[in-house]
Amino acid sequence: MAVETRVLPVQRLNQGPGDRSLAEWWADERKNKTPESQAIEEAASLLRSSDIPVAFPTETVYGLGADATRSASVQGIYRVKQRPSDNPLIVHIDSLDMLNKLLNPSHQSPSTAKTPPISIPSIYESLIAKFWPGPLTIILPNPSGSELAPEVTSKLTTFGARMPSSPLARLLIHAADRPLAAPSANASTKPSPTTAQHVYHDLQGRIDLILDGGDCGVGVESTVVDGLSSPPAILRPGGIGIDQIRQCAGWENVVVAYHDGTLDVKDIPRAPGMKYRHYSPKARVVLFEPNSSPEGVTRHVEKDLQDTAIGAHNIGIVRTRNWTQGLGLVPPEVIARAVTPVTAAIENLVSFPVPVQQTGSPTSKTKLAYDYHLGSDTSSIAHGLFAVLRALDEFDVDVIYIEGISDGDGDLAAAVMNRLRKAAGAEMKV
Repeated sequence: MAVETRVLPVQRLNQGPGDRSLAEWWADERKNKTPESQAIEEAASLLRSSDIPVAFPTETVYGLGADATRSASVQGIYRVKQRPSDNPLIVHIDSLDMLNKLLNPSHQSPSTAKTPPISIPSIYESLIAKFWPGPLTIILPNPSGSELAPEVTSKLTTFGARMPSSPLARLLIHAADRPLAAPSANASTKPSPTTAQHVYHDLQGRIDLILDGGDCGVGVESTVVDGLSSPPAILRPGGIGIDQIRQCAGWENVVVAYHDGTLDVKDIPRAPGMKYRHYSPKARVVLFEPNSSPEGVTRHVEKDLQDTAIGAHNIGIVRTRNWTQGLGLVPPEVIARAVTPVTAAIENLVSFPVPVQQTGSPTSKTKLAYDYHLGSDTSSIAHGLFAVLRALDEFDVDVIYIEGISDGDGDLAAAVMNRLRKAAGAEMKV
């Protein structure tokens, strides 16, 4: 049965607590009865009692949160997202104290436990000191008698945990007093949401509440690392790059253990995002390697437009560093006269007509091209990637052509290309 989905603004809380602790900050907000505190209070109450998850912003993307200790609550995530049940979830915490309690279940107090208390493995100390709170997820052993719902780990003996740098996210976790299982708040396989509007588009009628904290800053999900393996490994690229990780003690020889494709159907992924196709708009996505010649790209696109079998009626062009606006499909002066700003989803998305002479047709047809420049620096590309894919979906383009970047071009480059390869139906070099 469909539910009424409400969106409550809480952007002010992005400013954070200042010099106050989370507890002091939360006490002040409640004392002042601010609209934002009432929204957080309602969301926290739902997280403690409802089996329908709550959407909330983090610094990476919007998350779909549920009490990680209740099976019925976590099952709600899989139901709402229509997510495969063998895809594990990341547990979000507000403090190291909350994490230590997960590692040492309350029914096994140090005085009665049969085994010594579990500490966070020392391999993670340098990473935690440098990157927490932040877009980093660490893999930890799931203790005997774990308080985590079994659906969180998908039958693995480990779980992923992260402490978000978003003060708003940590405040919600603190107010709920629960660790939150929280994958991205989108329908499964779709581009991850970086605004509350993206969440509403995908999950309207499926969830009760979306906390609107504005745009997410990073734009791609957290980096997932496994320090329990030897050598330590990166399971998913994300907001923190491998070069940064290698600067930390014990991580100098970290290896890449993810694939940009998909795993065998029988494999259980060690981390989210490893197994299935993800981040995909409705349109077919064609990713061009970064060293592809712009002229070759233009010839390929022109051929697609002319080929009736391809069915490329309207197209999207997503540029990064080398492609020119319009890819030379029409002369620059034609674009200058005909360009139309499109503001339905993001700024600077423009459209222009492309006359096409299709094979076997005596007359030409006009097709529409939507063009967007993500920027040349990696952070801008990562920040706008999911938003532009969603925007092009709104205009029902048939094919999206994307200019790739080099995997070695900085901290976020590998994460960007990982997401694009999982979204793409084809990767080409011309």
